[in-house]
Amino acid sequence: MPATQEISETLIRENITRAVAEVFKTMLGREAELCVLTDSTNCWPASAVDEQNTISQIVGTVGFLGDVNGLIYLYLDVPFSRTATCQMLGMTEAEIDEAGDEVINDAIGELTNMTVGSFKNGLSDAGFPCKLTIPTILRGSNFSIEPIAEVQRYIYKFQSAGQSIVTDILLKVGD
Repeated sequence: MPATQEISETLIRENITRAVAEVFKTMLGREAELCVLTDSTNCWPASAVDEQNTISQIVGTVGFLGDVNGLIYLYLDVPFSRTATCQMLGMTEAEIDEAGDEVINDAIGELTNMTVGSFKNGLSDAGFPCKLTIPTILRGSNFSIEPIAEVQRYIYKFQSAGQSIVTDILLKVGD
């Protein structure tokens, strides 16, 4: 496919929905479903972080480079990140406390890496080959990611056992 071809929102949504669902089911034994906008909820489309949100977040990010370039940010609040780490590594909360934040960072980095890897495979299968970058972690509260004007942005919110997962996808097709 030519590098200037547009990637559809449907392709992005289907690939991120599949990736999040597969990784959370495999690694955490949890269902993760895309939220849909209804009268009683404001799930999708979502913002990455609400202006009033002061909850501490752990945000994993992994980039991809090739016929399409981009970044995916995976937002989880700290309590959910701790729970996910316990489930992934078979650790107790006390063991997580003893090991420190680094073990949580590593677990969320790996969860993000697997999710973005699955997403990237879907893009490659659709004719947009690309490779992954290394994961990084951002911790904090009351912050936002603002892309430059030349990229496409897609934000999706997922629910998993009452916990929120937000994916913030930034991409650019071609050079």
